[in-house]
Amino acid sequence: MKVKTKFPAPKGVHFYAELRQRVNADFVSRDLSINANGLMWLKTFIFLSLFAATYLTIILSDFNGITLTLLTLMLGVVCAFIGFNICHDAIHGSFSANKQTNKALSMLFHLVGASPYVWNITHNIVHHTYTNIPGHDEDIEIAPGLIRICPEDKLEPHQRFQHWYAFPLYGLASLSWVLRKDFKKFFQQNIGSRENIHPKIEYFNLFFYKFLYYGLFIALPMIVMNVHWWQVLIGFVLLHLAQGITMGLVFQLAHVVEGTTFPSPDESGNMEEAWAEHQMRTTANFATQSPMAAFFLGGLNRQIEHHLFPKICHVHYGRIAVIVKQTALEFGIPYHENITFSAALVSHYRMLKKLGRPAVA
Repeated sequence: MKVKTKFPAPKGVHFYAELRQRVNADFVSRDLSINANGLMWLKTFIFLSLFAATYLTIILSDFNGITLTLLTLMLGVVCAFIGFNICHDAIHGSFSANKQTNKALSMLFHLVGASPYVWNITHNIVHHTYTNIPGHDEDIEIAPGLIRICPEDKLEPHQRFQHWYAFPLYGLASLSWVLRKDFKKFFQQNIGSRENIHPKIEYFNLFFYKFLYYGLFIALPMIVMNVHWWQVLIGFVLLHLAQGITMGLVFQLAHVVEGTTFPSPDESGNMEEAWAEHQMRTTANFATQSPMAAFFLGGLNRQIEHHLFPKICHVHYGRIAVIVKQTALEFGIPYHENITFSAALVSHYRMLKKLGRPAVA
């Protein structure tokens, strides 16, 4: 069994205590809720309406192959946006102050083919606690043996080309998730150092909602649409390629770019820095000046603020980022940021290229 990783307790006047006090004071002074505002509900309506309209148009219309292909790719991207903007916040409990509202909205995660229960374990509990720690944060284990993300991993000869083939592989992430990943994570003995023990109802939920999803996206189109079964399967793959490349790029640009680190604990499981400082060194923002990124990416382009304040709805990240950045500067803590999406993409490409080759002494 893996040794449980522990972060040291911060001492004296420390970064995170000061930062929380400043952020809390900002919300109080503005008389604002930390949860969803009107913009958040508007985004929710827009993305769910797009999903319903696109899905129904695909299965009920009689469009030709090119139009259906474009609509299918669009549906895949919309599914990713639903995950980013609605489900991510709901599962974190930051969408609403009402737990039942969060639970109801988190169930929409099933519409993108993923289990909110498994995601809560792998993402909320493990990734957010042990960010970028080899052997603990399984979010950095992408196509093990094919893509080398962590310097601690063994270097394979073919990985010298990973900066070219990694991006197409990201497109397969969603397909793997819907068909394999949730089952694998659910039934493996541990996720990181966390032992997997599930309530009995979650065994039912895993299979029930997976097969409901397969019914909605494979069986029902085969029954209703005037196409061959193999065309439906091609459409299913295309949907997940679009969904996967959208998700894969956004997730990787937050933790696997130049400047971020992959620190390991000592033999006793002790980390060198306190948890908040660890988050600052392992996380990066991107496209922070883009209103489009802010609208579509659900705050995932501001991962620093999200990791430090996961209980705050993402529509507030742009404002509190000013406080986070200033406080980090005062405490001498790095604030990693790529101003544009393209800058982050290039940085990720360079990281892949570097990690695919032997370290230079």
